[in-house]
Amino acid sequence: MRRLHVVSGKGGTGKTTVAAALALALAEEGRRTLLVEVEGRQGIAQLFETEALPYEERRIAIGPGGGEVFALAIDAERALLDYLQMFYKLGGAGRALRRIGAIDFVTTVAPGLRDVLLTGKVCEAVRRRSPDGGWAYDAVVMDAPPTGRVTRFLAVNDEVAGLTRTGPIHHQAQAVMRVLKSAETAVHLVTLLEEMPVQETADGVAELRAADLPVGGAVVNMVRAPVADAAATLPEPAALTAALTGAGLKDPTTLTGPLLTQGREHATRLSLEAAQRAELARLDLPVRELPLLPDGVDIAGLYRLARLLRAQDW
Repeated sequence: MRRLHVVSGKGGTGKTTVAAALALALAEEGRRTLLVEVEGRQGIAQLFETEALPYEERRIAIGPGGGEVFALAIDAERALLDYLQMFYKLGGAGRALRRIGAIDFVTTVAPGLRDVLLTGKVCEAVRRRSPDGGWAYDAVVMDAPPTGRVTRFLAVNDEVAGLTRTGPIHHQAQAVMRVLKSAETAVHLVTLLEEMPVQETADGVAELRAADLPVGGAVVNMVRAPVADAAATLPEPAALTAALTGAGLKDPTTLTGPLLTQGREHATRLSLEAAQRAELARLDLPVRELPLLPDGVDIAGLYRLARLLRAQDW
């Protein structure tokens, strides 16, 4: 069973929303799910309408299945302090470095180090055991960087392991990659039925596969329900005017042109979406669809999406 779900996607596709809905969906009865944010945007807090998340695992919701959802916003500075204490017992020295701004400097000028710390913290949560010997969390969902950066973000520990041939850093990097490349992990890519997001999804799948990272599937977000068949024949203007007259509308000729224009635009959009669905089908991946919520994504909408995801196999 997949225990680490990495959710990525082109900016604007709603990847944070999908990650949050998936965390809720995985919170079955008695199950604990951890939802992790690594970009420092506090997007999870905004979705769940709560205060900014601290650097600690905090329960934020109960899933539709009755399980618990915890959330964590990983701070690279704090993660580095944890790392120094865990491997070098330098907790006090690390705090001193933080006071003079050294840790902030290091994590800013070395983005690769930041990614090492973020992925390491996530994988630690995946591997952590509870006092009774079971997993601390049944599933971990990571709201990951966008598609264009996610492969390098996840594979950074491969580079670290190659640079340091021995020692705790080498072994930690190898342990992280064992989790990320295992059958317990799946990288899901969120897209829209539009040309650019679908193309970026296809490119992302190719990059992930080339890096031997496990691709889970594609999630098509914000799908609008069709109101007509793309192949449907639009009525002639005169026939539409007659129908509007029969419906009791006064001066229907002013509506005929705009309605036919909207009909043609709708048919064109359906045709383009069908072409993008065909492109996604060529990726040979499970493709799941989520509807566009006309009123936006509030708490109720998030639970609605979670129920739809819960009915699917993850």
